[in-house]
Amino acid sequence: MADFWHAVAAYPLARNALLAALLVSVACGVVGSYVVVRRITYIAAGVAHCVLGGIGAARYLSVTRGWDWLRPEHGALAAALGAAGLIGWISLRHREREDTVISAVWSVGMAAGILFLHATPGYNQDLMGYLFGNILLVTGRGLGFLLLLDAVILGLAALFFRPFLAVCFDEEFVRLRNLPADAYYLLLLAMTALTVVALSMVVGVVLVIALLTLPAAAAGRFAGSLLQMMGLASVLCALFCVAGLTVSYRPDWPAGPVIILIAGAAYLAAALAPRVLRRARK
Repeated sequence: MADFWHAVAAYPLARNALLAALLVSVACGVVGSYVVVRRITYIAAGVAHCVLGGIGAARYLSVTRGWDWLRPEHGALAAALGAAGLIGWISLRHREREDTVISAVWSVGMAAGILFLHATPGYNQDLMGYLFGNILLVTGRGLGFLLLLDAVILGLAALFFRPFLAVCFDEEFVRLRNLPADAYYLLLLAMTALTVVALSMVVGVVLVIALLTLPAAAAGRFAGSLLQMMGLASVLCALFCVAGLTVSYRPDWPAGPVIILIAGAAYLAAALAPRVLRRARK
């Protein structure tokens, strides 16, 4: 297991992977806590799977139109924000159709992404890399992108902490105070979209929702406040990512699935620990 840490000292790609894991953990802990408390996991999943459509469109346009400035993360960001806005608007105005719209966005986004990637001439992109991520390929530009997303997410979370707290726990109170509850909800979905894009660079489109929710759900079992939950979730996400990188490096396993398996095992342990302790005390 020490091989990864030797690689961190010797190779820039390994250092980039470690830095990427730490950067995404910040956004994951903050926004993941909101997602778990507000119970919008299904919405986040729909946004996550729509990201592939934006990635595929960006790759197609950059190759066929010569738009070299257009990066996959730009397409992912546009698709995630668009999907979040559409799903948010439908959930606020036509709640009875919310599940249908989320399912449609989920499936259409992934189908469009696969077709765009298939139609890109002369571009043999490994689809598995987009679906399940490859954190070892994060570049310096990718780190800058993650740092910018972190700054935006932390800035919004600090600026609107109390309104977000009220929207998550007592939305009716926000409306009674004549505050724009719908606007805060849509802004929260936009932050979720930004976090989804960041996490997709680490664990891919398919596994995003697990990394977004498992650390926060585990943290919620021990935290006494939302702030504590965010801090603990960020620490747990960082530990899961670093552990996944360490375990997967030597056998050359894909890091994304290993990270999720570790996160899932940790959540299961956190869920079962109180019961085991209660039985042991009897």
